[in-house]
Amino acid sequence: MQEFGAWLRHKIRVIVIKQWKTPKTIYRNLCYLNEKNKNGYDHESIYKVANSRLGWYRQSGMNVVNFIISPDLLENKIKDGAGLLNPLNYYLR
Repeated sequence: MQEFGAWLRHKIRVIVIKQWKTPKTIYRNLCYLNEKNKNGYDHESIYKVANSRLGWYRQSGMNVVNFIISPDLLENKIKDGAGLLNPLNYYLR
């Protein structure tokens, strides 16, 4: 169940990166989230991820993306929408 939760979060990151479409938008949004959450990544490493020639799946598995779009960020409820539930915690309830 824990592996399923990790796989699900990775797939959600892929969808988020895919929705941003262009490297310019990926860079801008990752920089915004980096500053908002105070993750401490420099602009050069974010630029490398945004302009990577790897596919969506590999790109969303990089350390920069994993820490900027963290599980805590995915679990936050935004306005009326629900955040991503951890399947293990939901199962154990």
